[in-house]
Amino acid sequence: MKKLTAATMLAVTLAVGFALGTLSAENQPHMKAALSQLGQAKDSLQKATADKGGHRAKAISLVNEAIEEVKKGIAADNAR
Repeated sequence: MKKLTAATMLAVTLAVGFALGTLSAENQPHMKAALSQLGQAKDSLQKATADKGGHRAKAISLVNEAIEEVKKGIAADNAR
């Protein structure tokens, strides 16, 4: 669960930074790094054994949501 927590915190931090206008639209290295890290978290969760009382599946779902939000943030910033 530590990877999920870190991934979720990263996505929230990026979203807050984006909302405050502190992230640059140029190349978006932090957003790209977030996508990469979220992808790694998702891969690790998918490789974990399935029997986790539903928590693994929920974590994968939340990481998928975070990935989509980061993608939307990148697209919104690129549209400016």
